[in-house]
Amino acid sequence: MQSGAAKSRPIVAGLDANAALRYDIDIPLVIDLDGTLLATDTLHESLLLFLKRRPTAAWQIPIWALSGRETLKNHLADVVTDEDVATFPARQSLVALAENEAARGRKIVLATAADSSIAEKIRNRFSFIQQVVASSAGHNLKGAAKAEALHALFPDGFIYAGDSAADLHVWNHATAAIFVGRSPVLKQQIEARTELAAFLPGVLFNFPALRRGLRLHQWAKNALIFVPLILGGKAHDASAWLHALAAFVALSLLASATYLLNDLWDLADDRQHWSKKKRPIANGELPISAALLLVALGGIAAFTIAASIGPACVAVLTLYLFAGLAYSFWLKREPIIDVLMLAALYTVRLGLGVVVTKVVFSPWLFVFSMFIFLSLSAAKRQTEITRMITHGLRETPGRGYRAEDGPLVLTIGVGAMLATVLVMVIYLIADAFPESFYKHSAFLWGFPLVIFLWLARIWLLCHRGQLNDDPVAFALKDKASLFYGAVMVVLFATALL
Repeated sequence: MQSGAAKSRPIVAGLDANAALRYDIDIPLVIDLDGTLLATDTLHESLLLFLKRRPTAAWQIPIWALSGRETLKNHLADVVTDEDVATFPARQSLVALAENEAARGRKIVLATAADSSIAEKIRNRFSFIQQVVASSAGHNLKGAAKAEALHALFPDGFIYAGDSAADLHVWNHATAAIFVGRSPVLKQQIEARTELAAFLPGVLFNFPALRRGLRLHQWAKNALIFVPLILGGKAHDASAWLHALAAFVALSLLASATYLLNDLWDLADDRQHWSKKKRPIANGELPISAALLLVALGGIAAFTIAASIGPACVAVLTLYLFAGLAYSFWLKREPIIDVLMLAALYTVRLGLGVVVTKVVFSPWLFVFSMFIFLSLSAAKRQTEITRMITHGLRETPGRGYRAEDGPLVLTIGVGAMLATVLVMVIYLIADAFPESFYKHSAFLWGFPLVIFLWLARIWLLCHRGQLNDDPVAFALKDKASLFYGAVMVVLFATALL
């Protein structure tokens, strides 16, 4: 389908929305869907939506899969709505190019292996699409089947936009190609078959996207595992440090796996959120299939490490997993219970530190942990409520709070802050001073003051709307918070030594 004249035409590259394809306007532009027009896979999206909305029917999925891929697509597509499709992340570079070509009078066709019902919803979203060619029951439009169908529909030629090796069959019959991707090998294979009319680099799956998806910055929270070791007088025990470090790695891997599961479960809600829509799964930077693989690998690695430490570590890690899943799938939508659950998850980290280092259990530490993290969790929710009001919303998708709940959450958070200080004072009077563990106990009186100043700062910034969505992540970057932390380290070291 090539011509000698076509070879001299320059390639349209990058994000130039005004670029025009230099081909006869009568030649249609045919666009693939998954990975090309959209930065996601509609089959994976359908599967997640089905599991979330019809969990009791999940047993039917293997049966449909055995009946054929097109049958599976057809059944899963039933749960996908126009509202869902409207939030699927699009490749804006290709959208801009297609809109420009449609404005010039070129026919735009959507050709996809996705189910026809989903394809029609995509056409409703993008007004420039004039015709749809898609899979239907008993017919999977992929690879060679798509190539034959398009060649029969457009015998005089067509420009095809795709992203994967499966599209090479189609490019064999195309007048020209638009490649949405980054593989230099695939690009060369396309150029060997037809002219490359446009090259639009796809989103690069890189470490920054992986880091944000795994939320590696949240691993700092797992440093709580080391607190019982230090407070329990085993700071000089190399074996205790080794076990604590292994537990830290195991918990961090498991936590990242649960974060990914949470993001997969909340995908539809996150895409409607002012900040969570930038998460790598929500915006298409991290593919759903890759996220699922990382969940499996993280879980297996975490429990393998835990098993090497001992059954107690496995038990606490299992408790964290079930508590985390209960929070992600259910409890985070329950007001008040959600912040209590977050505080409990922090406290489980301390429990893991206790069991792997075998220090004496301290009820003071656990009570203190529940109150301080209850206050911080309430600050997180108060921040979300404040942002909700700023964006003109009365409710946030996937959460149980309303705009009018702000004063109550503020009261709970400030009350928990004061309870934290009170617990610390009672501990100093009733336990810390009578014990001979501390050489200079008087220095510990600085703790209630510093804790009050830090938590009060968190709530002051929260009240002003200057706190981000996660107070703990904020504290790791806030100079004043880091200063308060350093002061507490100095006070503790002075009292101990």
